[in-house]
Amino acid sequence: MAAIGAARRRYLNAAQAGALAFGLANVSAFAGEGQALQVSNAWVPVSDTQGVDVPLLMTIKNQSTEADALLRVSCPAANFSEKHTVDRGEGAPAMRAIKSIPVPAAGEITLKPEAYHVMLLQTRQVLAEGDTFSCSLMFQKAGKLETEVHVIRPR
Repeated sequence: MAAIGAARRRYLNAAQAGALAFGLANVSAFAGEGQALQVSNAWVPVSDTQGVDVPLLMTIKNQSTEADALLRVSCPAANFSEKHTVDRGEGAPAMRAIKSIPVPAAGEITLKPEAYHVMLLQTRQVLAEGDTFSCSLMFQKAGKLETEVHVIRPR
């Protein structure tokens, strides 16, 4: 569990700005009609280098009366993924790997760098602005959903 340093905080602030720039460009999951979960605004930041770790950010809306949980994420753009939360105890905030990300009943969760998020580890390719790729999201109750992820340059 490593503390988030000054460079990481600057990156997180840039990622937040990128999310705002991405704003209304809503990208829904490839789920069928009547699907309880909807995924929108899935994006990763530009990376000029292969083999790095990048956050995968998105909004997950749950229209069901039952809570769900994001269990696994698989993307061809990365070798691995981890689900994280950020602990804000004494001292600097620190990322911590977790088993699942809770999705509230009849609500939504927005994955952000400073809160719940997914890290794509060891990217397999350069992530250029405007690129897209698909990721598989495995939920405890809703099962597998596919979503399109956009690569954007945080402003």
